Amino acid sequence: MTSPQPLTDLMWAHWKTRTLLAAIELGLFAELVKGPLTVPEVRDRLGLHPRPVTDFLDALVALGLLRRHHDRYENAPEAAEYLDPGRPETYLGDSFITQCAGMGDDLTSVLRTGEALRGARDGRDFYAAVYHDEASVRAFQRDMTALSMGSARAIAEKFPWHEHRSLVDVGCAEGALAGRVLLRHPHLNAVGFDLPAARAGFESYTSQLGVADRTRFAAGDFFEDELPAADVLVFGHILHNWSEPRRIELLRKAHAALPPGGRVLVYETLIDDERRRNAVGMILSLIMHVEVPGGSDYTGAECERWLRLAGFDKIHVEHLDGPESMVVGVKSAA
Repeated sequence: MTSPQPLTDLMWAHWKTRTLLAAIELGLFAELVKGPLTVPEVRDRLGLHPRPVTDFLDALVALGLLRRHHDRYENAPEAAEYLDPGRPETYLGDSFITQCAGMGDDLTSVLRTGEALRGARDGRDFYAAVYHDEASVRAFQRDMTALSMGSARAIAEKFPWHEHRSLVDVGCAEGALAGRVLLRHPHLNAVGFDLPAARAGFESYTSQLGVADRTRFAAGDFFEDELPAADVLVFGHILHNWSEPRRIELLRKAHAALPPGGRVLVYETLIDDERRRNAVGMILSLIMHVEVPGGSDYTGAECERWLRLAGFDKIHVEHLDGPESMVVGVKSAA
């Protein structure tokens, strides 16, 4: 006889997420930044009803988001780093709220019709919707930072940056990848390449990180314009927005922009080659179908094939953080 536990775990996962969102919306983590609090203190400062507060706080302890010492609660290290709105360079709370709002409500319709959530025909329509005003641009950039933070730190550690002097972050958003790499490798300089509306967010974020003197923003459309030249070109969460021919087109443009011995680095929530294990990768691929017709996530083997078609060799796939991996290819010497 089987157990229903795997199914009930999926049901409870929704409530775990909702408990986190409630804590963010109430300002709990921001309040605990000031110091540990008792149950009555939390209740009074946040204006909560006394009956559910203890269960609420202890649920957050069980989720690893808070710590309890005797009768006082404090932020766990991860909450202190990523859920403190006073640390804008690492704060992810607003992104969690926007990403989880109406979570998956349109999936059933998309599976039936194949039509994207915003009625987009391709990635250009998607970005036109996202980049239509300053508030939307900034929200999208913060979401991209939330999605990229773990991989950016892993790439800063694992990639052989000592062999290179410069990089271009293609579709940089606010520059999470470039910023984290430059913090760890002071010999590097970086270019953030994105649509013009991304400039303000990129310059603000890299300034907050203290690396603005080694970065510059280059405005452009990566299908219409040539990519800036550098030793390393990075595509982070970019290729999954586009159809396969468009992906190969971008990789060929990267090959043209690199010097001999230069590298292209693609990082995504790669689906495992057998399509059995990385559930997050396959769920993210479903999300791409909701957002952008033609968009989807893909396996490392698929990306390796596209890189070879674009002219790269010495290709390898390496795990980064959580469900994310990178695929690296080298432009051979002429």
